[in-house]
Amino acid sequence: MRTYQIDENGYYGEFGGAYIPEILHRCVETLRENYLSILEDDSFRREYGRLLKDYVGRPSPLYFARRLSGHYGCKIYLKREDLNHTGAHKINNALGQALLAQRMGKTRIIAETGAGQHGVATATACALLGLECVVYMGKTDVERQHINVQKMEMLGARVVPVTSGNMTLKDATNEAIRDWCCHPADTYYIIGSTVGPHPYPDMVAKLQSIISKEIREQLKEHEGRDYPDYLIACVGGGSNAAGTIYHYLDDSRVKIVLAEAGGLGVLSGKTAATIQLGKKGIIHGARTYVIQNEDGQIEEPYSISAGLDYPGIGPMHANLAATHRAQVIAVNDDEALEAAFLLTRIEGIIPALESSHALGVLPKIQFRPEDIVVLTVSGRGDKDMETYIKAMNQ
Repeated sequence: MRTYQIDENGYYGEFGGAYIPEILHRCVETLRENYLSILEDDSFRREYGRLLKDYVGRPSPLYFARRLSGHYGCKIYLKREDLNHTGAHKINNALGQALLAQRMGKTRIIAETGAGQHGVATATACALLGLECVVYMGKTDVERQHINVQKMEMLGARVVPVTSGNMTLKDATNEAIRDWCCHPADTYYIIGSTVGPHPYPDMVAKLQSIISKEIREQLKEHEGRDYPDYLIACVGGGSNAAGTIYHYLDDSRVKIVLAEAGGLGVLSGKTAATIQLGKKGIIHGARTYVIQNEDGQIEEPYSISAGLDYPGIGPMHANLAATHRAQVIAVNDDEALEAAFLLTRIEGIIPALESSHALGVLPKIQFRPEDIVVLTVSGRGDKDMETYIKAMNQ
């Protein structure tokens, strides 16, 4: 049977791998040799499971959105990752990797962040476990997500504003990799999404797969069956999407729909629609789709959402798009805002701008009344209130 999971060489189809500088080879190889045995160790699983339950607050609810369902003429369930501690799905991964780093004897943690949610989650995990924490964040994102910067600093992390390039997520990732090259012995890099060299995409997907594990159990309770007709999630790097679809990748009964950031329009030059526009290339250690010009230079992406402002895509999602296992839809800024305001007004849930892109897919699909749709609300909208207020006042 065909599988869409990772192979033994770290590839999803033709995407993935580990393209890294020599100085990092030992770090990445040591991680590759150890991550599965640590993640599968009974004592790790017990500690991680206890923290997910008692600290993060899992399981997150699978909420039947009655009024939203009526609006779109199908049955829509929202997987409420916005109700996790720290306000997003990011804590699932940050906590798991911080525990893993501790077991590998690392004392210093570095991370990159765009919207700030991964930075906050990493700083939270480091505060809990007593680890030094440095977070790289593009200066543009520092300014538009200053509340999250203040949270990270309150949690004891050092936030480093990055002033190269577009001063967003790509540039923050570049700086984090540079730091890792300089401090390979004591430092562990917690990558926030299903990007980077193998084993990161697989490791992050495994840590986020708690989402789809819970969806199966909760749907069985709600509907008497453990699979939906549609799974919908937003993709920047792709971690909440990977977690949402993980246990359904090879289940052909389930349609997978991924929402990427259209920005001002796919052909506007101000977009982060990587799958629509990207060409095969290498970014941050993995072969995937990348927005690049004729000379192979990476183009600067744009999105109203800091967490989707990335010129690449996780190799799992690149493969799902290339093989047509997933339908990928670009959602523009204005469509995401409209979807956010609709959810807020008819369900009383203010979503993060990233999640609003997933919601923006709903009017673009022709659902049947009997269709069961599960959509992941990956984060809450506290961090995006200034953007929402500005949009309301225009």
